[in-house]
Amino acid sequence: MRRGLVVAFAFLLAPFGCYADKVLIKEIRLWSDPEKTRFVFDLSGPPDYEAFAMSNPDRYVVDIKNSDFKKNIKLPVLKVSPVSKIRKAKRANNKDVRIVFDLIDTVSPKNFVLTPFNQYGNRLVVDLYKSRKIETESVKAVVKEGSNNLRDAVIAIDAGHGGEDPGAIGPKNELEKNVVLSIAKKLAKFVDEEPGFRSKLIRKGDYYVGLRKRIEIARESKADVLLSLHADAFKTANVRGASVFAISDRGSTSEEARWLAENQNQTDLIGGMGEYVKIDTKSEPLVRNVLLDLAFGYSQRESLEMGAQVLKELKKVTRLHKEKVEQAGFMVLKAPEVPSILVEVGFISNPKEAFNLSDPRHQTKIAKSIFNGVKNYIYDRPPDGSYVAWLKEGPRDLRVHVIEKGDTLSELSLRYRVSLETIKRFNSVRGDTIKIGQKLRIPAS
Repeated sequence: MRRGLVVAFAFLLAPFGCYADKVLIKEIRLWSDPEKTRFVFDLSGPPDYEAFAMSNPDRYVVDIKNSDFKKNIKLPVLKVSPVSKIRKAKRANNKDVRIVFDLIDTVSPKNFVLTPFNQYGNRLVVDLYKSRKIETESVKAVVKEGSNNLRDAVIAIDAGHGGEDPGAIGPKNELEKNVVLSIAKKLAKFVDEEPGFRSKLIRKGDYYVGLRKRIEIARESKADVLLSLHADAFKTANVRGASVFAISDRGSTSEEARWLAENQNQTDLIGGMGEYVKIDTKSEPLVRNVLLDLAFGYSQRESLEMGAQVLKELKKVTRLHKEKVEQAGFMVLKAPEVPSILVEVGFISNPKEAFNLSDPRHQTKIAKSIFNGVKNYIYDRPPDGSYVAWLKEGPRDLRVHVIEKGDTLSELSLRYRVSLETIKRFNSVRGDTIKIGQKLRIPAS
């Protein structure tokens, strides 16, 4: 059989027999992220299905036995997707249904079943992964760092939940995933506008990223710190106020902290990553354990310090739920070498806070306060080899050049014998445009 666009395919026959009642396909939903396109089948019961690839033309087929479509079911609208068309039909036996995804790009499919959890019932998930991607962003970061002797402090910003997982839901259907993504983007803008700082958004749109994948992305971007943003709910609507959490290896510091951590750590089951999560329980060599303990101890201390700085700034713009940094076992904070905090910007289950958190002006205040806290922490403990560390050491030979008519960055580079990239980095100049009267800091060559 010729090799088609499907480079790897998943074939799965679920170990379920036939059912007396037909499984109703209530809805087919679509989510896209940078790695894959996901189709989620909302079902009335557990499916007995087959999924396989076919050629001439290339397509991916899902057959669900003893099933039917909900009346007037609408197929998802295809935008940017490896699928050109979705077709559905009843099989000849009038008992089974077939869904066909016509492919226009190379994909590597995976499919699995999710059992009922929280607001969701039975689900069949079909993931169509893109062909092997080139990590252009990581490459650019390495080139940028190698072009001179100073680097940016990298702030990884994780907007919680996303895609299939809405997070907490407010009294007027406010979605946590949307609120924290909006704040994350505003926070990233403040970070990128500050000389010597650079942001890394863990997710940039409405899609789900697995908890361990979030940590991997922070590590791959060489993040100096990781900030995870949430706007959670509690069992009672009167609970309100912002909180900051650091990782704990000895249990939670409060009942709320324990409850929140348990709920956040279950998001992979909602977002559809539970099938992929594997925890290695094999014992590691003693030396590795000692190194991990040392790294974890350092990260925990630094996280508590950074959290205290962020709480201090948050207190200026919003009410606090707790006056000190709390600790709990949040999965997303378990990168031993990266100081990490989880910021609960408020409780979306509280009507007043849900209203405020949906207001772009309040979101901007929250984002700015978080940035101010992180900036204070970075300036107190600048990363080695960074622009901030260079500033803290007291650069005595820094000159200031006021741009005059006819000046260019290239000419200034030659005049002061400083690389063009260094001048740009010190002044957060993104392109080649400068303005008359603009002041540029020129370090010694």
